[in-house]
Amino acid sequence: MRITDEFIAALAERAGRAEDLRQLPAETIRDATDSGLLDLLIPSRFGGLEAPFPEILDHVRRLAHGCTSTAWTLGFYTLHGWITALFSEAAQEEAFADRPYLAPAPLAPTGTAEPREGGFAVSGRWSWATGIMAANWVMVGAVVTGDRPDAILALLPIDDARVEDVWHTDGMRATGSNDVVIEDAFVPAHRTVRVRDLYAGRTPGATLHDSHSYRWPMVPALALLAAMPALGTAERVADLYAARLSERVLAYQMVKQKDKPAARIRLGDARIRLEALRGLLAETTSTIEGTLTAGATVDVRTRAQARLAAARIVNESRAVIGTLLEASGASVHFLDHPVQRARRDVDVLSGHVVFDYDEIREIAGSLEIGMEISPFAMV
Repeated sequence: MRITDEFIAALAERAGRAEDLRQLPAETIRDATDSGLLDLLIPSRFGGLEAPFPEILDHVRRLAHGCTSTAWTLGFYTLHGWITALFSEAAQEEAFADRPYLAPAPLAPTGTAEPREGGFAVSGRWSWATGIMAANWVMVGAVVTGDRPDAILALLPIDDARVEDVWHTDGMRATGSNDVVIEDAFVPAHRTVRVRDLYAGRTPGATLHDSHSYRWPMVPALALLAAMPALGTAERVADLYAARLSERVLAYQMVKQKDKPAARIRLGDARIRLEALRGLLAETTSTIEGTLTAGATVDVRTRAQARLAAARIVNESRAVIGTLLEASGASVHFLDHPVQRARRDVDVLSGHVVFDYDEIREIAGSLEIGMEISPFAMV
């Protein structure tokens, strides 16, 4: 599997059209399929590449050098192949028969699952279904009705769902993250998995597959993957800013911006801040990988620290983009300029619930001093 420079350049060229379409162009999905990206985390027994989980992170970071929205969407398609590998063997046999396997996963349990013989009747409406316009399957979070509260993730063929076109936003437009509506669809038990087992890394797929990649807890996996488009975008903005310094002549002053020390200071500051974020990412993934390689379970404190690291990466990447944007002049705000699109996309991206910086700092701090946290906390 290889993400080429040509692939990334094509994403940059298509970024404006993807934004106008409010979904990925068909050729982008075709290129991603041909590259092997969408099979990266699918188990080898089902024809996938079964790569170590951290490998996806660098690929998605690099894709963002072409288009933030595309990196986000392709990254989540790939991640959702990994999530599907956590279901039962029977569910995987059904789902992975479709290639490319494209399964959006609005995880928030905004639907209900009523127990029925052999499974559940699932109903509800889910927002933020990234990539739903090209989907052939969908995974949704639902609360199981009854006396004992529980939440499951249910896997359904896309024909069981209806898409509501609501994705009219000022950023991340190419993700096509429309709403999904499901009405009383039967989901057999083998196509469900408990959310608490996903969080802890104790799923059917964790015991089915030999690779410890399938024992990664879901929240750190999701959070770190979702942070990569922000980091990659900040890197690209820094590259664009550096190139612009040498050629931009400041209006009314008739001097090149590169001759202004403050402009060079901002570039140097951006580079070292981004390097620190890459170090934080490496340390975080190394900690989890080391734990799993040793055969241990990733504890809740480590999971919280991983989510905090992801939130920090997004928060700081957004700040780096902001400080370079404000030193780039008014011309970068033309709608065909990649810097303004980068800013809009990362602003929207950072609103994902997993990056709630106040919440995760509080959770991590509470765990640090031995306090209890909510059983519903996203860790």
